Amino acid sequence: MSRTLVAALIGSAAGAVALVGMVIVFLWFCLSQNRSVSRTSETGSSDPSVQVRRNIGVELSLAGGVPLPPESREARSFPMEDLALATKNFSEINLIGEGKFGKVYKGLLYDGMVVAIKKRSGMPTREFFEEVRYLSSIQHRNLVSLLGYCQENNQQMLIYEYIPNGSVSSHLYGSGQFANEKLEFKHRLSIALGAAKGLAHLHSLSPRLVHKDFKTANVLVDENFIAKVADAGLRRLLGGADVAGPSSRMMVDDIFLAPEVKEFGRFSEKSDVYSFGVFMLELVSGREADQSLPSGSDQNLVEWAQNYQDPSNIVSITDHKLGGNFTTEGMKEFMQLSIHCVDFSSERRPNMNHVVSELDRILDKEMNLTTIMGEGTPIVTLGSQLFTASR
Repeated sequence: MSRTLVAALIGSAAGAVALVGMVIVFLWFCLSQNRSVSRTSETGSSDPSVQVRRNIGVELSLAGGVPLPPESREARSFPMEDLALATKNFSEINLIGEGKFGKVYKGLLYDGMVVAIKKRSGMPTREFFEEVRYLSSIQHRNLVSLLGYCQENNQQMLIYEYIPNGSVSSHLYGSGQFANEKLEFKHRLSIALGAAKGLAHLHSLSPRLVHKDFKTANVLVDENFIAKVADAGLRRLLGGADVAGPSSRMMVDDIFLAPEVKEFGRFSEKSDVYSFGVFMLELVSGREADQSLPSGSDQNLVEWAQNYQDPSNIVSITDHKLGGNFTTEGMKEFMQLSIHCVDFSSERRPNMNHVVSELDRILDKEMNLTTIMGEGTPIVTLGSQLFTASR
């Protein structure tokens, strides 16, 4: 065999080996791509935001351009099947309320966690996912935690931690199991302080988060009567703008709206402070702020506070279910702080950090003065004497 023929045979064999190698590499590449696609689809979710999350990772920014810190807790995506099972297919038996977002159900998840599920109709959107991711990253002892969301079957759901003792409004003037409950002044001070800390935390965020719908019904108490502010940022999820036009006024109880919100539609931290002042008035009076005073006056609680001049007139709005174990000094200081918060001028209202500081001081002094007094303890005027003097 000639050398030329041998060289030709060797060249052909080498070419064949190279071709086989290229085919093998190509097949391996295709198979690896299929495995990757298969792993992505194994989530079993039809929610497009799940795919978005996998692609963008921790660098996802809000529509407003606010990046989340890398250590933020990831919003959990709950499958519709799990939520239906937790609520017995959203049975009326599990319905515990209805709010601006939609119906609210109590649910028991398979891992034993009790949750509150807010449900409304809505197509899956990236914006909804981004807002939920941001709001669920806000964690504080005095805020109701947003655990996650669900976007399936043209439904949007928010999943919150469940707070067992209900709203402060149900304890003050509800008609259910708490109707005849006696909440001492110290307990009400503690609730006010907890709620103030929750609001102050929202205002401390960067950028600051204004609640815009703070009211007594949105302050819940847990089994230890620790106050937790609910629905923080809910207006963002509802697509509410920063103005309170005719349609958005229906979203907030009018009595809690600051004058500048009613007139100019301007929400701010100071409008939250105004709403907190109305909350304090309801807390100390045990009645809804838009009701006329029982003294025969045409004024409601807020109007009374804004025209407050006579300190001895406090008894006309103080809840008689308080009992007498409080000091007149503590009550007057609490009322003065409430009045300061509902000032017509937003500039004259305190900020929430100041409110927290003042409530902490009043509560501390009240706790010390209303304990069992031993020898050498200074004599203080108790609230029972305030009520007796008015009769």
